[in-house]
Amino acid sequence: MKLLEKTQLGNLTVNNRMAMSAMTRSRADINGIVGEMTVEYYTQRASAGLLFTEAIRISEEATGSPLTPGIFTPGQIKAWKRVTKSVHDQGGLIIAQLWHTGRVGHSIDRNGKLPLAPSPLPIQGMQHFTSQGMKDYEIPQEISIAEIRQTIKDYGQAAKNAMEAGFDGVELHAANGYLPSQFLAESANQRTDEYGGSIPNKTRFVLEVMQELIHAVGGEKVGIKISPFHPYGNMILDDPAGTYAYLIEELNKSDFAYVELMRRSPYFPSPSHYPADDEIELFGRMIQQKVIANSGYDKASAEAELEKGIAKLISFGTLFIANPDLPERFEKDAALNEPDRATMFGGAAHGYIDYPFLNE
Repeated sequence: MKLLEKTQLGNLTVNNRMAMSAMTRSRADINGIVGEMTVEYYTQRASAGLLFTEAIRISEEATGSPLTPGIFTPGQIKAWKRVTKSVHDQGGLIIAQLWHTGRVGHSIDRNGKLPLAPSPLPIQGMQHFTSQGMKDYEIPQEISIAEIRQTIKDYGQAAKNAMEAGFDGVELHAANGYLPSQFLAESANQRTDEYGGSIPNKTRFVLEVMQELIHAVGGEKVGIKISPFHPYGNMILDDPAGTYAYLIEELNKSDFAYVELMRRSPYFPSPSHYPADDEIELFGRMIQQKVIANSGYDKASAEAELEKGIAKLISFGTLFIANPDLPERFEKDAALNEPDRATMFGGAAHGYIDYPFLNE
């Protein structure tokens, strides 16, 4: 079974081709510090070839949702050290996903400050989860050039902090409608300066952040996650295929480890003008780095994807929430636990660290 074969990713020898994708679980404290439950959560899943953390805030300014972790204070870094040590003690590998939410936030959880975004355009047709319940999105504040430059530096510092915390690498979260992908989409970016207008200008922020990360920790420790046709967060591009083809062409000029390529979700249909092409087929063939295919895979479809040869790893989300020993279950063709969706975001141990292993 290809899913259980070893492979290389940057400077890492990965024990199998099954990664756990980044999934927000909202179990940090109000200071963005993860606790012993989070140590247990990742340690339980260390048999994955690769663990991606939940998205981790790069700065206070990057805050979007309550009870999400950060990696910009000494206390946060110290807490993540316990996670990485425990995962490594089990023979696992763990990568920190670096996060700036941009307009996907609310002033309630930002000390009264409006979120920053490429342009003052709110998310339409959705509400945001806040510490005071679901709220309509606010009109964000347009991020200034000085704030853009500071944000890029914040990404670099967060990457260095991740190395201090013992992570095996970092991933730029440029998917799912957060700040990097907001720069790519006309529905969020109507700027007329060097970060808006043309496709080269709209991709500039992502490319500059990637250069900062590579400079900070070395390209062999850096990857990026993109979601070209996924409209979550009101991400609507005039020319998604052209924009992402250009972005990939420019990324190919840099030396880094991988691109995690997320397929669109049936729960969030793409706009009618989007191509019907399979993202792995269309974009995966363009990418010169290792490709990690993400979203909606089961054992059969993941194995079939690896057989095609474009993707070298598959990242699984909810299957790993409910099945901490997912590689063993796939190997033995065992039954899978069903995820409890009511406990995915926030809560305590139930639905987080109490899913049974096969031998229980």
